[in-house]
Amino acid sequence: MKSNSNSPSGPDRAKRGIAAARAGDDRSSILMAALWATAALLALALSLQANPAWSDNGRPGSFADLAEELSPAVVNVSTTQVMEERFQGPEMPQFPPGSPFEEFFREFFEQSPGMPQQRQGPPRRAQSLGSGFIIDGENGYIVTNNHVIDGADEINVTLHDDSSYSATVVGTDERTDIAVLQIEGEFQSLPSVSLGDSDTMRVGDWVVAIGNPFGLGGTVTAGIISARSRDIAAGPYDDFLQTDASINRGNSGGPMFNLDGEVIGINTAIYSPSGGSIGIGFAIPSNLADSVIDQIVEFGRTRRGWLGVRIQQVTDEIAESLGMDTARGALVAGVTPEGPAAQAGIEAGDVVLEFNGEQIDEMRSLPRIVAETPVGSDVEVVILRRGDEQTVRVDLGELERAEEMGMLEEGAAPDRGAPDATSQELEGLGLELSAITSDLRQQFDLAEDVEGVVITDVNPDSAAAERGLTPGEVILEVGQESVSTPEDVVSMVDEAREAGRRSVLLLIDRGGEIRFVALSIQDN
Repeated sequence: MKSNSNSPSGPDRAKRGIAAARAGDDRSSILMAALWATAALLALALSLQANPAWSDNGRPGSFADLAEELSPAVVNVSTTQVMEERFQGPEMPQFPPGSPFEEFFREFFEQSPGMPQQRQGPPRRAQSLGSGFIIDGENGYIVTNNHVIDGADEINVTLHDDSSYSATVVGTDERTDIAVLQIEGEFQSLPSVSLGDSDTMRVGDWVVAIGNPFGLGGTVTAGIISARSRDIAAGPYDDFLQTDASINRGNSGGPMFNLDGEVIGINTAIYSPSGGSIGIGFAIPSNLADSVIDQIVEFGRTRRGWLGVRIQQVTDEIAESLGMDTARGALVAGVTPEGPAAQAGIEAGDVVLEFNGEQIDEMRSLPRIVAETPVGSDVEVVILRRGDEQTVRVDLGELERAEEMGMLEEGAAPDRGAPDATSQELEGLGLELSAITSDLRQQFDLAEDVEGVVITDVNPDSAAAERGLTPGEVILEVGQESVSTPEDVVSMVDEAREAGRRSVLLLIDRGGEIRFVALSIQDN
C-alpha cells in the first residue's frame, strides 16, 4: 500500500529532515531538518509508550509486560485421590464349577499357614497437576478444567507467590469440561483476570498461554489462533479455538489471553502422538465458558436450555431430497414426547433454520445456541416443513431437569397401521422389501410397536449399501410420508424420479435408533 505523501510516517519524517539538512545551504534548512527529526522521534516514543508490546514494524516486540501483569492471577492446581489397593498374592487356579480340583485347591489356599492371601493393601495416593485462573479475587473463585479435578479427594491451589491454599469444588460441567473452585480459609484480595470476547478473535491473532506444564510452575508461551470452531468430538458443544502456542500436560485449565490481557480461551486439549506439544492445542472459547461459569457460581450447577429434539446434519443429498437450494440447518430426526419441541408442534423431518433470531448454518451450532438460551424463554423457531418455512414458538425447558426425569430417550415409532404381507424388490436401488410379519419381527428382533416396511436384503454393490442400509432395518417414511407396504415405497420413489429428484429421503429405524438417509435414485 502506498504511503500518503502529505502525512509521512515517523521514520520517513526523520529521513526527510536529514535529507533537507544535507541539501540545505542555510540555517533555515538546518533548523527545519532538526524540527522534522525531533517530531518524528517524539511521535515514535509516544507510540511505543502507548503500546510497549509492539515494535514499529507491527510485530510484537515483547510479551514481558503482559506476562508480568497476568501471571499473578494464574494458579497451579494439584489434586490427590486416595485409591484402594489390593495385595496380589498367588491366585487359585480356575476350574469348572463343581470340579473336585476346585474344592481341593480352595482348601489348600485357605488352610496353608504360610500361603499369602489376597488382602486389602494400604491406600495409594494418586496425584495430578493442572492449571487454573482467578476470576474473582474477593471471593477466591478459580476456573479450571473438570478433568483436572475429577474424582479428587483433595484439591490445592498454589499462587504465583508460592502460597498454597485448599480449595473446594463449587460446581462442574462435564459437557464443556469446566469446573469452578473456591479457595478456603482466610486470604486477602487476590489478583484476578476477566473474560474477553472470543468471537472477535481471528485466525492469525496473537495469543499468550500461561500455565503449569509438566508441573514446572508458571510458564508463558505465545502463538497465534490457528483455526476456529474446531470439533474434536469431545462433547455436544465443541467449538474449540485451535492454537500453535505451546500447550503441554499440566496446561489444562489454564488461560489463553489476547494482547489486551483478557481470557479468550481455557486450554483444554492437545493433539500429540508423543504427549508433548506439536503445535496443535485446543481451548474452550470464553464466550462458551462465560454462561457456564456464571451458572455454576450462582446455582452450583448448569441450567441449560432444552428443546427436546434429536438432530442430524443436513447433507447435500438430504438438502436436494428436501428441495433445498443449499445444505443448511439441523434436520430433526426425532422429537421427545411431551418435550418443548413436541408441545410446539415440531415434527421429525422438519429442518430448523433459525432459533431465537440466530441462523443455524450447521447442525452442531444448534445445541450450543439452545443451551445458552435462558431456561423458560419463549423463543421463535423457524423451520422448513415440506418445502414451506414456518415459525413456531417454543417454551424452552431445562436440560438437566429433563435428564433427571429420564425424558431424553426417544419414544416409540408411531403406529402406522396393519401391514400387508407382500414382498418386493426396489428396482435399481439394490433393496428387497417386505411388510412386517410375525416371522420377520422375530427374525430381525423388531420391537412390537415398530411398523413400516422392513429391508430383507441389500445388494452389496448398490447405492443402499453405500449409505449403510442393512437387512432388518425398517423404513418408516419416504419423502416424509408414512409407508406401510413395499408398494408405498416403490410408488413414492417413482414419483421422486418423475419429479427429477436425484435422491429420496428415507426415515429409518435401526433397533430403535431413528435417522434419515438420503438415497440416490439415479439410474445406474
